[in-house]
Amino acid sequence: MTTARRQLIDAESTPFYHVINRCVRRAFLCGEDALSGRSYEHRRGWIVDKIRQLSSIFCIDVCAYAVMSNHYHLVLKIDLAAQQSLSPFEVIERWTLLFSGNPVAAKFLKDDSLSEGERILLDTLISDWQERLGSISWFMRCLNEDIARKANREDSCKGVFWEGRFKSQALLDEQALLACMMYVDLNPIRAGIADSLQTSDYTSIQERIEEVAEPATVNASLKPLLQFDGAATAAEQSGIPFHFADYLELIDWTGRAVREDKRGFIACSRPKLLLELGISDDAWITSAKEFRRQYSGMSGRWDAMCAMKAKYGGKWCRGKQQSQAIHPH
Repeated sequence: MTTARRQLIDAESTPFYHVINRCVRRAFLCGEDALSGRSYEHRRGWIVDKIRQLSSIFCIDVCAYAVMSNHYHLVLKIDLAAQQSLSPFEVIERWTLLFSGNPVAAKFLKDDSLSEGERILLDTLISDWQERLGSISWFMRCLNEDIARKANREDSCKGVFWEGRFKSQALLDEQALLACMMYVDLNPIRAGIADSLQTSDYTSIQERIEEVAEPATVNASLKPLLQFDGAATAAEQSGIPFHFADYLELIDWTGRAVREDKRGFIACSRPKLLLELGISDDAWITSAKEFRRQYSGMSGRWDAMCAMKAKYGGKWCRGKQQSQAIHPH
């Protein structure tokens, strides 16, 4: 039976989630269709631009992304603090960038007087919209509907473009977040369509490397990717809890190890993050290759996975062996 979305996404348990969506009917999100010879490469720009636009509207940060030929991966963080601090004006302003809103909300923005009934309705609308602005489900709905409409219009057809609702995984701790981001960023290399991080087009790691190399080329109108925040204390942390230099060292090392033409490659020096976390080389490389298949709706320490599952009445988790491998302590 399909699990209710509220049981899969619980911002109180963890703000970090891995989401995936795939096309149907041999539809192409991007890339080139070998049968027709038609290129859909420009659609990669559609989805990256839409992700960044929605991230600026929703209280949701993008940690990592990879846009492939018929599916895409995102690692997202729900920013509860930002969501809860939105003023009524900000809630209405953001929501009406996506939807038509409501005449009562329009009156409020113009500072017109409201009746008692209109004020009650406005309070309900603001509460609902504020909740949705921190919802991954609404974020994905806005993303997928926009891309589906544009693709169907370009293909001169109607009907379903995505195979179903998006799939999600809760990332319950730092190791799970690190392993999932690595899995997402290495998608093109693992699939054999890129041979380096720099040539992994339409991935967050390529974007981060380009930002470091040429910061002047960054589009200031777009919300940046969530920053690495390894220098902050646990209480002050609001970003990704690692140093970018350490992440870059680890992903470069892992990328060389998972490449088909570099099978068995292990550098003589181990990356700093693997040493600090105590994760073995084999366990890490397996995770980088198979993260999506190793777990079901969540990843983290085994006891935390079981606790989250039990919270919603579940009785069985998948991924015990791999969870224990990347959480050796």
